Amino acid sequence: MAKGNKGNGGEKDVLNEPGFGYGKKYFRHKNTLIFHGDTLDKKLFDRQFIDLIITSPPYNVGIGYNSNDDGLSYEKYLRFSYEWMKNCFDWGNGQARFCLNIPLDKNKGGHRPVGADLTKTAMAAGWEYKTTIIWNEGNISSRTAWGSWKSASAPVVIAPVELIVVFFKNEWKKTNGTQINDVTADEFKDWTQGVWAFNGESKKRIGHPAPFPKQLPYRCAKLFSYQNDLVFDPFAGSGTTLIVAQNLKRRAIGVELDSQYYELAKKRTIQETGSIDF
Repeated sequence: MAKGNKGNGGEKDVLNEPGFGYGKKYFRHKNTLIFHGDTLDKKLFDRQFIDLIITSPPYNVGIGYNSNDDGLSYEKYLRFSYEWMKNCFDWGNGQARFCLNIPLDKNKGGHRPVGADLTKTAMAAGWEYKTTIIWNEGNISSRTAWGSWKSASAPVVIAPVELIVVFFKNEWKKTNGTQINDVTADEFKDWTQGVWAFNGESKKRIGHPAPFPKQLPYRCAKLFSYQNDLVFDPFAGSGTTLIVAQNLKRRAIGVELDSQYYELAKKRTIQETGSIDF
């Protein structure tokens, strides 16, 4: 298996390697590739090329995606999660890092410790655990589920947070790549505290049922990668990770199953690469 580009300028750039992606349908804009395909397809890529994964997979809470069943049994959902995480592990280089945005837990269809279960699933797929960032969205104003109101009988506790779980492949210390950092001193001090507070993204504004804000990949990319590293999103959705990576002078590859979201990601990538706009 061919090794991926370390980003030091001395090796081939996977974005330009013949045969990369097995001839699958893809779109290219600058240093970004978006593949119209399925991350569950083990044969989608035949080499190790990923420096950093930043993604938010389907949460399995009944969101109305066009091409994904978001209402699997919990057992099937964990199997689905293992399969795509294992593919990403196989596609990552030896120092690949993985930022996984997932819920802390879920109540729909039964109470489940999703964050804990998906962390274990990633580790079963080969990933090593490093740390967990708490993302405080502050989105609790419209809450109606209280359980037993003002009673100890059966209260419902809901935390307005999500997780960004950070993993790595073989080595945590990063020795490959350009070594060009762009994280500032203030950003580094703030973001390494491990509790991030910023608002979520508007579904209506983006045109996707589950978008995340640019702040999330912006912070992950600057904190965990160098310029020219290759950032991968196996669930590209509306293209947010790819747009931010391109604008931060990283290379980017995304995979999107749904035709409508694939076209949306293409459109946004063309329109929004060139400047950071929150």
